[in-house]
Amino acid sequence: MPSGYLRLPTRRRSMMGAAPDTGGAPTVTIRDVAREAGVSYQTVSRVINGHAAVADTTRHRVEAAIDSLGFRPHHAARELAGKAARSLTVVTSDTSLYGAASTLRGIEEAARAASFAVAVSVLDRQALPDRAELRARLTRPGEPVVVIAFDAPGVRALRLLPADTPVVAAVERPSGKEPVSSRPQAWLDDRLAAAHATRHLLGLGHRTVHYLALPSSTADVAQRTQGWLDALRAAGAPEPPVVEGGWTPRTGYLAARGLVANPSVTAVLCGNDDVAAGVLRAAREAGRHIPGDLSVAGFDDVPVAAFLAPALTTVRLDFEGLGRTCFGLLHRLLDPASPAPDPCDEPALIVRESTGPWRAFRG
Repeated sequence: MPSGYLRLPTRRRSMMGAAPDTGGAPTVTIRDVAREAGVSYQTVSRVINGHAAVADTTRHRVEAAIDSLGFRPHHAARELAGKAARSLTVVTSDTSLYGAASTLRGIEEAARAASFAVAVSVLDRQALPDRAELRARLTRPGEPVVVIAFDAPGVRALRLLPADTPVVAAVERPSGKEPVSSRPQAWLDDRLAAAHATRHLLGLGHRTVHYLALPSSTADVAQRTQGWLDALRAAGAPEPPVVEGGWTPRTGYLAARGLVANPSVTAVLCGNDDVAAGVLRAAREAGRHIPGDLSVAGFDDVPVAAFLAPALTTVRLDFEGLGRTCFGLLHRLLDPASPAPDPCDEPALIVRESTGPWRAFRG
């Protein structure tokens, strides 16, 4: 566990939209079998489905637990045994950004454990899809779909997918206005996480926190931006203008050059870690010492964040868990006897070297 690892000061888990009422679930579930056998429910699923990648001793233990508890797999699960894998399609507009890529990885891992094959259909980020295009992207009519709807093309796809298609979506946390869709959805609490990161910087004595935001195409005010504002307002701190930071190190660097040249700017929160990397470069060129007279925090905890110089303070989000949750919701649409998905991990602030007490500017 990294030094300075802090959980959010709340017991709330990341939220998920509720799947339709399933009804009729058996008294003994796959999770009961897993507990009895001392294995994961994914392992039980592999045994039920005849997956070869299970040790004989484990298989025998699971089979004994099934017999002991009188568990009877749902007919849809039995149909998978010894046959070709079922399939689903993930629709997304980007597989390069960390959040989308990690969510996709979580979907694929959970789907593979349940003997589902996964196809990926990548939308054009610069154009909104139409209904005919979406139908053409599915392997077959009615194929199950998970939409990663973090941006406008994804939201559009979620709204236009045919009514006869089982669909679950990963979305930005709802703002309390009209929901993106009535279909099952899962999300991470970006707003709460951004507020916590901002409170961390204010708690170090900084008078205010400047924010380099990601482009938002799903709401008037993105949830990370709203969380930053929540914390500033709760503290009675000044609210600087939002700076559009883009998505990449280059856009973060270009957006930050003027900002960090101002010595009154002592704390910057960035919409993601790539943007923060650009800010670190701009600060170095401006002669600012981090964290001596400028603190910089990122978002997402990409693998390279711990190896930047200085190592980046950031907010870790459970994108892979979000992907697993999405698949779990979809699996329950297809097979009501399948286990409910586990909740995602809470967002966590990872305090490293790039943030420190305010002490330099006194103007």
